Amino acid sequence: MKLRLGMIGGGQGAFIGAVHRIAARIDGEYELVCGAFSSNAEKSKASGVLLGLPADRVYTSYTELIEKEKQLPEDQRVQVISIVTPNHVHFDPSKAALENGFHVILDKPMTFSLAEAKELEKVVAASGKLFCLTHTYTGYPMVKEAKQLIKAGKLGAIRKVYVEYPQGWLSSFLEGDDNNKQASWRTDPGKSGIAGAMGDIGTHAFNLAEYVTGLEVTQICADINVVVPGRKLDDDGAALLKFNNGASGVLTATQIAAGEENNVKIRVYGEKGGLEWHQSDANSLTLMYTDKPTEIWRAGGGYTSTFAQHNTRTPAGHPEGYLEAFANLYRNFALTVKAGLEGREATAEEQDYPGIQEGVRGMAFIENVIASGKSDKKWTEFTI
Repeated sequence: MKLRLGMIGGGQGAFIGAVHRIAARIDGEYELVCGAFSSNAEKSKASGVLLGLPADRVYTSYTELIEKEKQLPEDQRVQVISIVTPNHVHFDPSKAALENGFHVILDKPMTFSLAEAKELEKVVAASGKLFCLTHTYTGYPMVKEAKQLIKAGKLGAIRKVYVEYPQGWLSSFLEGDDNNKQASWRTDPGKSGIAGAMGDIGTHAFNLAEYVTGLEVTQICADINVVVPGRKLDDDGAALLKFNNGASGVLTATQIAAGEENNVKIRVYGEKGGLEWHQSDANSLTLMYTDKPTEIWRAGGGYTSTFAQHNTRTPAGHPEGYLEAFANLYRNFALTVKAGLEGREATAEEQDYPGIQEGVRGMAFIENVIASGKSDKKWTEFTI
């Protein structure tokens, strides 16, 4: 049985909408049945035609989609709604979808502000519906393996965490080009929120650090910069971190590292050894020790955990990447939804996807890191 999927946003020319649709199709767990793909009615209709949807299931607004879909018979109406709009159009459609009985998959960061995130947390709890936030990098098999190894005590007590996300695509004033919508909305405080690079990619780095280590940030000391003249939001930054077990960390996120693409990397060091993962060689996880040679663990190996194996599709040596990691979030969410429909408890592996708590902490990171960057204090408490 395929889950009936609807989409809000992600019309013609939208990068992330296409990624979400590919991710939803990879495992055959969903069928796209409806959508409101743009705030422009004609563009929404045209996008629906290209996607092969019937005209009466292509809507001109998210409110129309929700109202008309909930009127359909239960065996026809959409079950899961994927929301792939800019940040300022995350909260309202998510709230409406949940309150009208639909499960939600939402692109990150979760909302426009922390206040909205806290409110959405209440909406999710009251709705009884499931919620997934697409922090892509937690979907990689060897990121999941890193988490399980740390959880099992392979590195001992964690002492140091380094996480970085360098990009170079905003090294120039791309938002000055009216045709570059990606740059325009991501650097617009009215659409992106109070953060630029720290909201767009810093949240990914923050989420990756907390997911892999199983720790939570408790204090922060940030340096936030606007490097490109005329830009309204940060395009570069770094933060020192303190975790709830006493470990320290360093997080960097920049979009003006000329020549960089999406070189996400994390290193974690404990009392017994360390590990390193980076997206450019996503199938590999490096383990380092104080008393024996370094090891390279590979996705698809029979020695990996059930969490890594559950999220690996191909035999060892066949590379899986960004789209497959994204698809793992969609599949795990689908399996959890289906478990509920079947009256059973989903397995821990199936429930391993980012949710509302990660979304609230991500929005708290944005507000704390920007506040810290403006403060003259060395350390500020990480508050929610």
